[in-house]
Amino acid sequence: MGDLWVFGYGSLMWKPGFEFEDKRPALLHGAHRSLCVYSWVHRGTQERPGLVFGLDRGGACRGMAFRVKADRAEATIAYLREREQVTMVYLEAHRRIAFADGSTTTAVTYVVSRSHPQYAGMLPLDRQLELVRGAVGQSGANPEYVLNTASHLGELGIHDARVTWLADRLKG
Repeated sequence: MGDLWVFGYGSLMWKPGFEFEDKRPALLHGAHRSLCVYSWVHRGTQERPGLVFGLDRGGACRGMAFRVKADRAEATIAYLREREQVTMVYLEAHRRIAFADGSTTTAVTYVVSRSHPQYAGMLPLDRQLELVRGAVGQSGANPEYVLNTASHLGELGIHDARVTWLADRLKG
């Protein structure tokens, strides 16, 4: 096995949690970033769910790709499975990503399972705000997660109107 690429579109962009050799902005076609997953563990509970990002089908997503040396690939996948598949709401997938220079590679990423009970779909922004505002899970407060993601999207020059709308209201 050669080097492994991991595509991050939410908290993996700003808190990968694994060793990597290189990171580069990347584009994934065929899925988009969406606050479409009820969080029952990391940013909420079953009684008071929060919302976290998922890759949902359709569109495109700009994010961050991390290159992991081949000798760390197995450990990285094990870490990602433990982190991302706690409730199996995400499916591990290998998707083609593109870099600004036109080159492409295949990266592991986690896409939302639309058949999972935690799949929230496209909720109205007011409902998203309501869920995020009061939710707290094992990894912390849900507003912190959304604000961190919004901040890192901004640093990468990625404009997401829905995330910006939520972040503006969570700050106020």
